[in-house]
Amino acid sequence: MHAALLSDATPPGPPADAEATVADDPDADAGFTAWSNAADGRRIGRSHLQLAGLWCAGCAGVIETALAREPGVREARVSFATQRASITWNPSETRLSMLLAAIRRAGYAAAPDAAAPARALRQAEERRALWRLFVAVFCMMQVMMYQAPLYVAGPGTLTPDLRMLLLWAAWLLSVPVVLFSAAPLFRDAFEGLRHRRIGMDLPASLGIAITFIVSSGATFDPGGVFGREAYFDSLTMFVSFLLGGRWLAMTMRHRVTATLEAAIARAPEAVRRLGPDGTAELVALHRLRRGDRVRVLAGEAFPADGPLLEGETEVDEALLTGESRPLTKRPGDEAIAGSLNLRGPVVQGVERLGADTRHEGIVALMREALTDRPPALRAADRVAGPFLWAVLVLAAAAGAAWSLIDPSRAVWVAVSVLIVTCPCALSLAAPSALLAAAAALARRGVLVRRLDAIETLASVDTVCFDKTGTLTQAGLGVAAVELRPLAGRIGLDEAAVLAMAASLAAASTHPLSLALVAAAAPAARPSPLAWQAVQELPGRGLEGLGADGARYRLGSAAWASSGSDEHASGPRVWLARPEGVLASFAFEETLRADALATVAALRGVGLGVTLLSGDAGARVRQVAARLGVEQAQGDATPAGKLAAVAAMQHDGHRVAMVGDGLNDAPVMARAEVSFAIGAGPALTRARADFILMSGSLVDVARARETARRAMRVVKQNIAWAVAYNATCVPLALLGWFPPWAAGLGMATSSLVVVLNALRVDRASMSR
Repeated sequence: MHAALLSDATPPGPPADAEATVADDPDADAGFTAWSNAADGRRIGRSHLQLAGLWCAGCAGVIETALAREPGVREARVSFATQRASITWNPSETRLSMLLAAIRRAGYAAAPDAAAPARALRQAEERRALWRLFVAVFCMMQVMMYQAPLYVAGPGTLTPDLRMLLLWAAWLLSVPVVLFSAAPLFRDAFEGLRHRRIGMDLPASLGIAITFIVSSGATFDPGGVFGREAYFDSLTMFVSFLLGGRWLAMTMRHRVTATLEAAIARAPEAVRRLGPDGTAELVALHRLRRGDRVRVLAGEAFPADGPLLEGETEVDEALLTGESRPLTKRPGDEAIAGSLNLRGPVVQGVERLGADTRHEGIVALMREALTDRPPALRAADRVAGPFLWAVLVLAAAAGAAWSLIDPSRAVWVAVSVLIVTCPCALSLAAPSALLAAAAALARRGVLVRRLDAIETLASVDTVCFDKTGTLTQAGLGVAAVELRPLAGRIGLDEAAVLAMAASLAAASTHPLSLALVAAAAPAARPSPLAWQAVQELPGRGLEGLGADGARYRLGSAAWASSGSDEHASGPRVWLARPEGVLASFAFEETLRADALATVAALRGVGLGVTLLSGDAGARVRQVAARLGVEQAQGDATPAGKLAAVAAMQHDGHRVAMVGDGLNDAPVMARAEVSFAIGAGPALTRARADFILMSGSLVDVARARETARRAMRVVKQNIAWAVAYNATCVPLALLGWFPPWAAGLGMATSSLVVVLNALRVDRASMSR
């Protein structure tokens, strides 16, 4: 949608910087903002931003709070797992630049979620994180070298001056670790407290600060209240392990969300628009208009949805439909925005642009999914605050207890408890696995509109299918050709009779005529020009003079066979000439190529399959029998479908609905989870939880398999996080877990959770 809509409002305040100016530029293509009208008629924007600098789930709450305080912000959703924000705002009260500035004031980086800015922000975040990690690791190695003699030297080996020199050197090298490497931890903890939220970085920050203060006191005043023991080695080791684990988790998170960036990057920034005289002009993408012609060279992406006007090529639609093989496109075939031209230059006509294209629809759906917060994650957010308060109380109690048992160990026991109980692994358990599943499904051409639908899909036990357009093709197909003796006497076989009927049927647009034309081999089909005086009689059929001068009829039995009393079940037409019938053609609905395999796969894993259709009951039962489906209901109105699904739910079943028609939208909203065929109506897709852009029904079975795998991984992750805390917290309380080991354990637990989540994506790719 063009950002010129911003000109309707004149909110106060200047843009913050050059990037913000671009965000507010009315001539820019704000593809990261969608516009709609609220109930009161006001124009509302929904912007998607890429974030950087989030280190824990508490950071998401800090940003949401900061945005909620801005005037004009109606809703702000932030996903820590994907580092993205979705903001609903009123352009008459604020600007996007002000929202970016609010995020920066909270201590985080933000950029519009478009390909170039988001990629630059991600690269900058990775560079900063790597530098902080490098400084921490380098200083850690030096600190350990300086403190090692303090542990291994025998009594009297080190003079007091030498011991003091080594500790001063260790202190000096710890300063950049605390002030530079650990700076994001302190910043996030401070911002959380400033916004009256307690984040997961607070315990770690307290542990680092306490360790540094106590160790500094022991270094510069050995006889003081802090004693003589310094823990600079444990401090630097903990920060190194923590940053190392978070850096690995960040790079893996970027890999999981790379599907969206790749999809956005498919849209070209400039295109070659052809003038009336055929000359090409390089223009910005947002300058295109419907009806324009553009030239697309080999290796470039198509800028819009529209037919090819000139040239023939092969197109890669893998990121948009899940089709891994290149598709051949000829003049008249539609090319979709974001697909790649693989072979040669072509000319495309522009029919749909921007938000109207399938490409932008896919990007919008993926953005919504990546900023969605499933119920499991929202529940974790509610528990996080009380849990972290309990951690602080437990650490204080442990320090107080050890101050009575052994005062020299009280500080590092309290620090170990603070560090080891950080719930980072628990906060990553569900979102990391669900995002990996969403990425795996998107790679197959299945778009997830709600992340929590993955959890629901894993628990369904019944799948309901619509019939027409879902399990069957939209049209009919020729099921059988029955020759009559007359055809044999004049030397016509089955192929010749079918070709003759198809050439006559080419003069009609009746569904049965179209099916005949499609069934005959084009190479063997006589030209329609061979017929003369062709006329179509409504309700009867076609009549025309053949090349042999005989009059042929193609239509109903009563008319084509001169009053013959032939009857048959199902749609059927007859081809006849004055002396008798040549052949009859039986029709039946054509099943989708993968319909049988889909039903077999679902029943193979114990799911019930039901067919719900508004078509005549006899036809519905016939299709159900061909598919091996026992439960089928025909003559079903939208209300009847709703009642059928409600009855299943009343009996305790959890239902998934698969459909493509407009009348499927209500029942899809009622089912626990729903699938829409990608080519279906917009309303149906809007009510669906999953969209089959690939059009392959087998992906329904694969999606459920992926969902069950993801939920197994979620349970494994939660079990691991709970087991880790149950094992390590008692060890820390007993004084058997030094701070460096606690840091290593916390970083390792988070890394295990993320690596385990990536198994969902890898397992799907291997199939």
